[in-house]
Amino acid sequence: MELMMIAPRIPLNFFGMPFGLAGLAGSWVTMADYGHAPETVGDVLLGLSALVWLIVLGAYLRYVLSDRTALVRDLLDPIGAPFASLAVITPILLANEGVYPHAAQTGRVLVDIFIVLTVILGAWLTGQWIYGSLDLDKFHPGYFLPTVAGGLIASAAAAEVGQQRLAGVLFGLGVICWLLLGSIILGRLLFRPLLPTPLLPTLAIEVAPAAVASLAYFAQHGDHIDAVAAFVGGYGLLMVLAQLRLLPAYVRSPFMASTWAFTFAWAAVASVTLHWLQDLKPAGYHGYQYLVLTAISAFIGAIALRTLVAVRQRQLLPQPAPTAAAHPGVTSVTVDADHVQA
Repeated sequence: MELMMIAPRIPLNFFGMPFGLAGLAGSWVTMADYGHAPETVGDVLLGLSALVWLIVLGAYLRYVLSDRTALVRDLLDPIGAPFASLAVITPILLANEGVYPHAAQTGRVLVDIFIVLTVILGAWLTGQWIYGSLDLDKFHPGYFLPTVAGGLIASAAAAEVGQQRLAGVLFGLGVICWLLLGSIILGRLLFRPLLPTPLLPTLAIEVAPAAVASLAYFAQHGDHIDAVAAFVGGYGLLMVLAQLRLLPAYVRSPFMASTWAFTFAWAAVASVTLHWLQDLKPAGYHGYQYLVLTAISAFIGAIALRTLVAVRQRQLLPQPAPTAAAHPGVTSVTVDADHVQA
């Protein structure tokens, strides 16, 4: 049986690559705002993130145009669908941090366009989760992305481009979804079996909601630690320290596209740490800031380099299952381990 030729499948989690790079750029932009780092580094990282986003978007569009059922299938997939939101969340960061400082009106328009797309996609996915049937064991921290990360990142961006009321609306969207989804996700992690290996890196996303909420709060209320910032930071500290117990599972995991789930989450934590150090100014705080920035840059840089090695060795894309020629009567599908990459 001859199979129709289609473009290589591009999992939606590939959008985690530009998302993570944008998160690292945010840490450098924060240091540049404090006058402790050159603005050029943040701009270069934002440009790199934009380039990777365009490459991934182009490859994904090529894939879905060659397989007209792919987009619907991906958006209905209970494991991969939440990562679709990164395709529209990442440009919010790029427009806010990369375009707005140089062209305010253009940056504001781009921020607004992608905020609308983020809210629409988050609402659609929420409706799909209500309408469709969900398996609790397939619930993972990536479910934070469409509405929690989307709402809070959009809130911070809206505040920074001068739209405070919109920022408040989006902050409410993100925080309420964090409280609701967070209880479900943590319950699943506590009382059900450990996530399968391809999904283990998504456990790092548990550190992100408190960090992103803190960044959104700082954008709206000023870059200082008050009672609300300390309250959110307390939960964030718990989630960061809890990651230490997960290190053995992380170390045993092979490198895969889902490894990028670590990047934005920890970049957000690094950025919040920089804010705390700048406000509290403990002895030697400049040195601590440079240490944090160096650590997150080395960490994400190492993942990026490992990704380039995987690309060169043709190990990054999901491998197709045996073809129908080898197994008559069986159409081509992807192996299950690749399907659950996240």
